Amino acid sequence: MSDIALTPGAARAYHLDHEPHPENGTALGFWLYLMSDCLIFAALFATYGVLGRSYAGGPGGAELFDLKLVAINTAFLLLSSITFGFAMLQKQQGKKGGTLGWLAVTGVFGLCFLGVELYEFAHLIHEGATPQSSAAMSAFFTLVGTHGLHVSFGSIWLVVLMIQIAQHGLTRENKRRLMCLSMFWHFLDVVWIGVFTFVYLMGVL
Repeated sequence: MSDIALTPGAARAYHLDHEPHPENGTALGFWLYLMSDCLIFAALFATYGVLGRSYAGGPGGAELFDLKLVAINTAFLLLSSITFGFAMLQKQQGKKGGTLGWLAVTGVFGLCFLGVELYEFAHLIHEGATPQSSAAMSAFFTLVGTHGLHVSFGSIWLVVLMIQIAQHGLTRENKRRLMCLSMFWHFLDVVWIGVFTFVYLMGVL
């Protein structure tokens, strides 16, 4: 094939046929996925907005939520976003070791976030504030739990991507995957800021 002269149009067609994952197509598809996730969280926020004060005569957010604990958990997630940014800077410089190191720190912060969230859920359930206790708690566990599931999936994705980078280096495909995961991770930060403000801060007022 390399011995045959191709016209510019034929060369472009050949290149496209042999590129199974066009970068623009991947980015567009992932943006569409994020938009669908936005719709899911918008529906969950709307549901909590309607049901968030329906505690069925039980304790409200001021009695249930530990704002200091939630603030610490928020710091874990925001710090993970910063360390992911450092990983992306290392990726741009072509430093495999630095990229893996900062991704590992990001994963630790993500696990800390999940650990604190599980502790909070266990504490609420121990206090009798279960998803079945009231409409407000059903909406709370659904919204916060859905976000936690996203962080869990993101952490699994992070570990798998670290293995791929360790084995194959900062290839074009791995850089593209890193960019998608970065968008996903920062998206979760934005959603959590909404949860922290709309659920926790307004809940204790």
